Amino acid sequence: MKTLATNKKANFDYSILKKFEAGLVLTGAEVKSAKNGHISIKESFVTIKEKELFLTNSHINPYPFAKSNENYDPSRSRKLLVHKSEIKSLLGKIHAQGLTLIPLRVYTKKRLIKLEFALAKGKKTLDKRASITKRETDRAIRRKIKSSRFN
Repeated sequence: MKTLATNKKANFDYSILKKFEAGLVLTGAEVKSAKNGHISIKESFVTIKEKELFLTNSHINPYPFAKSNENYDPSRSRKLLVHKSEIKSLLGKIHAQGLTLIPLRVYTKKRLIKLEFALAKGKKTLDKRASITKRETDRAIRRKIKSSRFN
């Protein structure tokens, strides 16, 4: 499994509750461009329209060797392939608990391109500060342990 794109800010901005896997519906030129690493999911999110999931605001650069690039929209919504039972459970959780769906990474699985997305809850500023201080104290502890081993 080769990772094509990651959303690095997802763990910082959200507390992740559960992860899911979905297939991405792409055109042939988009597949080639994505496999070359020309895909970004930084500002993207997953939406639900008419009981179907869509990856919105992701950016796939046009493939330079494709024949028809005139009408290509790099930020168009792309359909996600997920089982209906999963969509129903996600719909219930989103509306009842106020959770969101965020993409975490795009990767290849054999010859297919998959999206890993998560059911997440947004962090408040206070929570973000707490996670920063926890990360810094963990680093300091690891540094102390490492330096004490060599002395």
